[in-house]
Amino acid sequence: MSDADHFDELIDRVMRELSAAGLIRPLETPNRPTPPANTASAPTARGRQTGGELRLDLPDITAAEQRAQGGVDRPVSAEGLQALMSVTPARIGAGHSGPRPRTRALNLFAADAAITQDALWRDVDPALLEQMGLFSVQTRITGGKEEYLLRPDLGRQLSDSAREILRQRCQPGAALQVCVGDGLSAAAIEANLGKILPVLQSGAQSAGLSFGTPFFIQYCRVGVMNDIGETLKPEVVMLLIGERPGLGRAESMSIYMGYRPQSGHSDADRDVICNIYDGGGTNPLEAGAYALQLAQKMIKAGASGVKLRLQEDGGR
Repeated sequence: MSDADHFDELIDRVMRELSAAGLIRPLETPNRPTPPANTASAPTARGRQTGGELRLDLPDITAAEQRAQGGVDRPVSAEGLQALMSVTPARIGAGHSGPRPRTRALNLFAADAAITQDALWRDVDPALLEQMGLFSVQTRITGGKEEYLLRPDLGRQLSDSAREILRQRCQPGAALQVCVGDGLSAAAIEANLGKILPVLQSGAQSAGLSFGTPFFIQYCRVGVMNDIGETLKPEVVMLLIGERPGLGRAESMSIYMGYRPQSGHSDADRDVICNIYDGGGTNPLEAGAYALQLAQKMIKAGASGVKLRLQEDGGR
């Protein structure tokens, strides 16, 4: 019996006991009064009777139409509140019950926390990597996700076997080397990779930039760019990596870029395009086009990060 079946059985048992005690009744009954048409009420669970057991069908509280429902009683401007809620993922208009959040707002908070945990702990779908033609290598993490979260230093270094695989399978000295890392959100890679990688490949070809063999890095941190730079000696490294997920926001990806990255380089030597996702962030297609323009600037200037900014400012 699966966990879902155990959960359903537990619900059925509780509902039968409550019904036997006269504390509840099935929602679908012949004599159930129909509420007046002009009476507004919060969404309720829908009940269905199957084989003498009561099943509950609850709406997905994370669905867009559910998120759009405010919890403020008698707002001064209901239309104004809805307009504000539609343009921000911030938790506004949730209302309160005395000094406490409403149950619905609290449940949504818990559901979004679960989305965040799922994105952080699970792996990128191998089928996607195969579809995009990416082979996989690994950093020095050997103890799974728990070690990855506790030892970011190991996530910044390629394993010895990974270095050897890259030397065998990748073209050295390419103008542009794209690599993909899981980072802190598998969902971000799954949501954006299929849209942005073809843009980078075709854009590099149009710009006359040699394009190194792209690959995937498991248990990846941004600093691994230095090892990639020293192993393959490309002019520009682009690392597509999942960002730390926010509450309920797990599909945001970043592109970190560096000119000839090497040991000792830090964030000051890198540029980043962040918050890449559809529906509120930077569109993946737009981000890919901008990343190619930035790569061309880096190659022309022979610099990235702060050094590139200083050259641009000095040329004005």
